[in-house]
Amino acid sequence: MLDFTPVGLVIPDWQIFIKHGFISPIKIQIDHKIGMTGNMEKRVYNFSPGPAMLPLSVLEESQKNVVSIPGLGQSMLEISHRSKTFTEVIEQAEANLRTLLKIPDGYRVLFLQGGAQLQFAMIPMTFLRSGKSADYILSGTWSKKASKEAKTLGNVNVVWNGESSNYDHVPSQDELKLDSNAAYVYHTSNETIQGVQFQTEPEVGDVPLVCDASSDLLCRPLSVEKYGILYACAQKNIGPAGVTLVIIRDDLVKQTPSDLPSLLNYSVLAEGKSLVNTPPVFSIYVMKLVTDWLLNDIGGLDRMLEINQKKADLLYDVIDASNGFYDAHAKQGSRSLMNVAFRLPNEQLQDGFLTEAAKQDLVALKGHRSVGGCRASIYNAMPVEGVQKLAKFMYQFASVNAQ
Repeated sequence: MLDFTPVGLVIPDWQIFIKHGFISPIKIQIDHKIGMTGNMEKRVYNFSPGPAMLPLSVLEESQKNVVSIPGLGQSMLEISHRSKTFTEVIEQAEANLRTLLKIPDGYRVLFLQGGAQLQFAMIPMTFLRSGKSADYILSGTWSKKASKEAKTLGNVNVVWNGESSNYDHVPSQDELKLDSNAAYVYHTSNETIQGVQFQTEPEVGDVPLVCDASSDLLCRPLSVEKYGILYACAQKNIGPAGVTLVIIRDDLVKQTPSDLPSLLNYSVLAEGKSLVNTPPVFSIYVMKLVTDWLLNDIGGLDRMLEINQKKADLLYDVIDASNGFYDAHAKQGSRSLMNVAFRLPNEQLQDGFLTEAAKQDLVALKGHRSVGGCRASIYNAMPVEGVQKLAKFMYQFASVNAQ
């Protein structure tokens, strides 16, 4: 018989947890490839929405090269972006991404700066100069911010807005009133603050689909060919802050107006292979390590999705079985794999929950001020053990405090 007992948990307590039906045994198998070893006792489980946890093996490998790269005598923080060493790093990072995401020919992979918010401006700056409008799907805070930025540069058509329900779900396809002549359709695949996520891409016909995938890129497989532009700031799921990944179709690169400044010009940036100015060398290096980890330790995005689904199920199962003590912000069918937002019955209990969780090394669980409550961000690098520990704590806290 297989042993489903999680590492570090008291067997009788966890058996009670299973007995109450909150989680089935099959969902709490440990995946050692995503687990933490070594100095784990000195680290907390960081549920921050970003900058977020990185795999321990990535941190350890990067640590080795902070002082001196073997055989080179230089730190990875010091090397030239024109050096052979960094050329190999950035080329391998791109190759890894192309393998993981199955990026087809006809797409450029760019490593840029400025975060997702610079893309909020660069995209309309590039594609709304013709006088066309763009369709924006507002499913949460970040898509709302993107549309606001775009309105300073061109015409925006809001084709769906979930504000009236405080963005607790994403739209169905038949709710979208799309313009077949739009320059592009814009959406955010996962809203970190509200914890809602598109389960599939919106169907947009021949109009280019633009996606801010900052908080869920590489958490699951996707069909890149459905997108015109797919971008993500790194600090959620694929690396440290400082680099923004942009995957853009060649025909859209060619539409870039020639009079845009170099660092705001997709064509110039693509021609310069992301080296028009000094790129965030160390951030790209760590992204390369993260993609190595996904390929070699995890086994690709299909396996990563299985692990992420298991982690999310652990928390949603506790929430749904709590008889209303925990209330998930997102509706069924729109729930995020990456950000689990929930509330407790009142502020006093929420404060107590956060205080007690921190004592158990479960940190950064406070929800965003616009939604309130709590939020557990469980990106790729969050170990299964961390989510198990949080799920157990949630169960025990509800058992003691529920009326």
